[in-house]
Parts: sequence; C-alpha cells; structure tokens
Amino acid sequence: MNRLAFLLLVILILCSLSLVDAQHRARVKFVDLERAQGEQRQLETGWSQLQYEQSTLAKSSRITDAARSQLGMSIIAPSRTQYLQDPGAPAAAAGAAAPAATGAGA
Repeated sequence: MNRLAFLLLVILILCSLSLVDAQHRARVKFVDLERAQGEQRQLETGWSQLQYEQSTLAKSSRITDAARSQLGMSIIAPSRTQYLQDPGAPAAAAGAAAPAATGAGA
C-alpha cells in the first residue's frame, strides 16, 4: 500500500508540474499574441497614412503645379496642336480624320 501511495504521489507531482508548465507556455504565447497585435495596429496605421499621402500626391492639381513650377511646362493651346497622319492608314480613313499637318517638323 505504501508503494501505491508513493507512486500516486509521484504521478500527482508530475501532473502538477506539467500543468504549471502548460500555463506558463500559454501565458508566453498570449504575450506574443498581444505584441503581434500591437505591431499589426501600428502597421495598419502606417498603411493608412501611406494611402492618404499617395492620394494627396496623385491629385492632378498637384501634378499640374509641379509640372509648371519645377519643369517649366505649360498647357498647350489647341491652335498649336499638330495632327499627324499614319502613312499606313487607308486614304479614306485619312480623309475623315482630324485636320492634318503635313511634315513632321512644322
């Protein structure tokens, strides 16, 4: 009977240690999960800021202003527009096209 009680006591201690170890591992995993969720929130905030910056930078008015100020570009007048004919186009389609200027240098 003493051996059985001693064996049960050893089994009880091993089970208790196993339970403590499992709880510790669960707490460690929970801390890791919380840390990863915090990092996820920071990344989502950064992503939102990048999307906002991209939409701001992609506005046509900003692009137009940058083209004018930095590159010295201006909007071309329709009177200065030059239409070219495709040399491989059929003659009937070329006659129906917009007014064409002959030559590439004028």
